[in-house]
Amino acid sequence: MRIALDAAAGDTGLAPNIEGAITAANAWGLELLLVGPATDIRSELTAHGISHSDRRFEVVDAPQIIPMDADPAAACRDMPDASILVCARLVADGRAAAVVSAGHSGATVTAALWHLKRLPGVLRPALAVAVPTPRGHTVLLDVGANTECKPWHLLQFAAMGTLYCRHMLRQAKPTVGLLSVGEEESRGNDLVRETGPLLKASGLDFRGPVEGHDITAGTVDVVVCDGFVGNIALKLIEGVAASVLNSLKAEIRRNHLYKAGGLLLRSPLNRLKKRLNPDEHGGAPLLGVGGAVVVAHGRSNAKAIANSLRAAQQIVERGVNTQIQKSVAAMKLSLETARLQLL
Repeated sequence: MRIALDAAAGDTGLAPNIEGAITAANAWGLELLLVGPATDIRSELTAHGISHSDRRFEVVDAPQIIPMDADPAAACRDMPDASILVCARLVADGRAAAVVSAGHSGATVTAALWHLKRLPGVLRPALAVAVPTPRGHTVLLDVGANTECKPWHLLQFAAMGTLYCRHMLRQAKPTVGLLSVGEEESRGNDLVRETGPLLKASGLDFRGPVEGHDITAGTVDVVVCDGFVGNIALKLIEGVAASVLNSLKAEIRRNHLYKAGGLLLRSPLNRLKKRLNPDEHGGAPLLGVGGAVVVAHGRSNAKAIANSLRAAQQIVERGVNTQIQKSVAAMKLSLETARLQLL
């Protein structure tokens, strides 16, 4: 298993990417193509005691990094040898099985579409995130790849999210909800009202519209929405979780009695912190393209990078893309049957 890592991308640069790569190689036996400024990468490896002859790490020179504030399509067009584009080409050429990047998410999606293409029958790829809940996880998608969507795009997101939930989270019969402003089918915008009937006829276990609080409650296993709404929902969930944990920590530190209570609660609080920490779950897979692509958070630390590499490995090992391709083909047939029955 060889994975291409966009080694200098992200808000914090080279150091956490290389540290995460070393952690993943040691823990899960991965071989990595480290793509970026070759001299800097080799220096960082040496600083961590990694020999240049270590076959687990191959350095691929790509001195250009797409800036986080760049227009993705324009930047990819103007910088064809930028690191993320080199990563995507390595997968397309068969030198790597997957790509992981904490860099510009729009550029990562663009590079994947240009070099890996969409899976046959897939209209739009989608970024998926497993949100922790008291019952396990809820897969939320799309969280940023498509800011404007049509009903049939959300239909395919639901199918891809179901397959991801089944094969990656081991949920045997995933249920699906459509993110809306109420549980009534008559509510919501045009996109929501037009998507509902398609989901009903899809053969998926569709449970109807759900609201924002249902994402973290685990009411359903998969929640679909357009990327604009999904990205806002995800950032809000992450922000609230961090704010609550920080506020709780501040309250415990206020006096000695609270500190004593905090010591008694240290184990459950640490478990809660770990479960809510996005670094523990890796990045967001880009579902629907012809290769395993994981988009890590721009602020990813070494743990997040390592877990993103692990997620990419598992996506390949469990054949998620093959299952998505089969599901999309089957869904097309079931929808055509439903349409003919209505005539």
